[in-house]
Amino acid sequence: MNTKAHNHLDIIDVSVELGGNRVVDNVSLSMEDGETGSLLGPSGCGKTTLLRAIAGFEQPSRGRVQIRGQIVSGTGHHLAPERRGVGMVFQDLALFPHLTVFDNVGFGIRHKGSDAIRRRVYELLELVGLERHADMYPHELSGGQQQRVALIRAIAPEPDLLLLDEPFSGQDLELREQLAREVREVLRLDGVTALLVTHDQLEAFAFSDRMGVINCGRLHQWDSGYNLYHWPADRFVAEFIGRGVFIRARVLDEDRLHAGIGVISGEMSMSYPAGTEVDVLLRPDDVRYDPQGSISARVESAAFRGADHLYTLELGDGSRVMCHVPSHHAHQPGEEITIRLDLQHMVVFPRDNSA
Repeated sequence: MNTKAHNHLDIIDVSVELGGNRVVDNVSLSMEDGETGSLLGPSGCGKTTLLRAIAGFEQPSRGRVQIRGQIVSGTGHHLAPERRGVGMVFQDLALFPHLTVFDNVGFGIRHKGSDAIRRRVYELLELVGLERHADMYPHELSGGQQQRVALIRAIAPEPDLLLLDEPFSGQDLELREQLAREVREVLRLDGVTALLVTHDQLEAFAFSDRMGVINCGRLHQWDSGYNLYHWPADRFVAEFIGRGVFIRARVLDEDRLHAGIGVISGEMSMSYPAGTEVDVLLRPDDVRYDPQGSISARVESAAFRGADHLYTLELGDGSRVMCHVPSHHAHQPGEEITIRLDLQHMVVFPRDNSA
């Protein structure tokens, strides 16, 4: 992998072994100055181990880590965590309960003069709307407020890189996404480059300029959230990002497939010769509820979500798809409805005969 002078973080062919097991397997990615990124994957996939290797708490068995072009981990070289200029925000936040908000935020810059500390702390408190809470203690704050304090405490010393290990996981789903958006904006305003570890896709979408999908220690794709969703590099990414199912089809030509529900058309993610047996990904937003639609489907299950229902539908050939339906169209399991497909492009992979 070629590195560029302007890359803020470079991870180059990094593997990490723990207890004789390769937990991170030959991972490469880069981040530019001021970018926010995330590592997304199921539990035990290696994403936290990779974060710890960047921070210096784990030593790679091969490859190297560079921050601002300086090698901090590599063959025969391992810079101590405290010398890497890396800030960390953990799941447990680790705020000091006996210190005020002001003193928590200023803890990492105690070596500065009192005027400089005050300026920096209040600059950051204003950034997150907590300037009136400076004299309060952590137990007097809400969970979201504690999260913001932990964040600005980590960025007060102006680290070269901020690493966040599932910091929002203690919050409810709605607040997690909101906090991720707010934190991204704070980091952007303060010019901080940051990498988040999470298993929550909506949180990662809200936080990240670029996202990496990891499974079994391997990085499957490092890309924008849009590209991960619409142009997944492989089946694992396609199935992991968003809610979708594969249905069987056969290639007719460069922009048409024949499936059990009829002919499907759209731009294909990959080119295949006519006659190739393939699987095509259908996500809920590809399937439109349409009383005048030409495809009949039976409601198998329904999940009410307020503004809409998420239906699992069984098609005539036995395959299943999911569909968002406005909440005032309430249908019970067993009812027949009609749908149409609306695919601007088609995510297509070679037929998986094991499925």
